[in-house]
Amino acid sequence: MRHPKLIIAGIGLAAVAATGGGIAAAATTGGTYTSNATTGHSATATVRTASVTVAGKTETILVNSGGLPLYFYRSDTAATSLVTGGVAALWPALTSAAPTASGATGKLTVVNDTHGQQVAYNGHLLYTFTSDHAGQVTGQGVQNFFVATPGLTSIASSSASAGMVPAAPSTHGYGY
Repeated sequence: MRHPKLIIAGIGLAAVAATGGGIAAAATTGGTYTSNATTGHSATATVRTASVTVAGKTETILVNSGGLPLYFYRSDTAATSLVTGGVAALWPALTSAAPTASGATGKLTVVNDTHGQQVAYNGHLLYTFTSDHAGQVTGQGVQNFFVATPGLTSIASSSASAGMVPAAPSTHGYGY
């Protein structure tokens, strides 16, 4: 099989859809959302860089404080996440009220959306993938998600500033 992860993700998506949508149901009904550090949800998130192998090449990518690769969803806008239901269960949003950056030179912001206070890098909302482990990239190109890199170009959006707040300043005092 050429894409066993895609097949497994599809089965998982079908299972979550059959149970009522998982995470999206809690978010849309105003339920309490519990923090989960292993999937990228925390009160304070750190976005940093790491060298990992992506599609057979060593690349510098963005990871969370636990070393999990961070992804962006190509269809999102700078102000709106289009990741819902079963997809959101497989691709948890990185959320934090006050994220910090270490080694990443782009603009880190927080967008208030259906996932709560979702972290964005250069306007791209960030996610983790449930099949990944620290230092391991398995979701590249799956379901239109791609690994976030420090050189990720900015999304320009005039409506984005309404829901965005600046991230916490760097703890280093030098802007990184």
